[in-house]
Amino acid sequence: MTAPDAAAPLVAPAGSVRIDPAAAGPGARVAIVAAEYHTDIVQPLVDGAVEECVARGVAPADVVLVPVPGAFEVGLAAKASAQAGYDAVIVLACVIRGDTPHFEYVSAEAARGVSEAALQTGVPVAFGVLTVETHAQAVERIGGSEGHKGREAAAAALDLLATLRAL
Repeated sequence: MTAPDAAAPLVAPAGSVRIDPAAAGPGARVAIVAAEYHTDIVQPLVDGAVEECVARGVAPADVVLVPVPGAFEVGLAAKASAQAGYDAVIVLACVIRGDTPHFEYVSAEAARGVSEAALQTGVPVAFGVLTVETHAQAVERIGGSEGHKGREAAAAALDLLATLRAL
């Protein structure tokens, strides 16, 4: 038995059909919306996302960085990027809990903005916003024991793009 959160391909039951995604990489234009706050964390997220895009066949010149001041602003920039014709958008930021409720407001609005950008435009928008308790937890998510969330967000965006193209 696998871990409860382990990823594995779904199998279509007998008599049903599975949509198999087409390759999304070649020719895809990808925008990476990234917050310029906690850049010691966000820059490695960006680097990993670009590496994942290139590994999946996206030309480096077709990956564009769209910097924004912080996590609160990612939703609007994601929507604008999708409306500008990018095939997929990857949103990267880091929100670290502090001593005030600011964390809840910022992280909730970032999630809402990213979700609305995808739903309103029909463009895949991946949520790569780290919402962590401590700086050390963020570090573990840029290539440590918790994986690389920048790469994972890029993979999610390109996988969804491939699925949508197959539909």
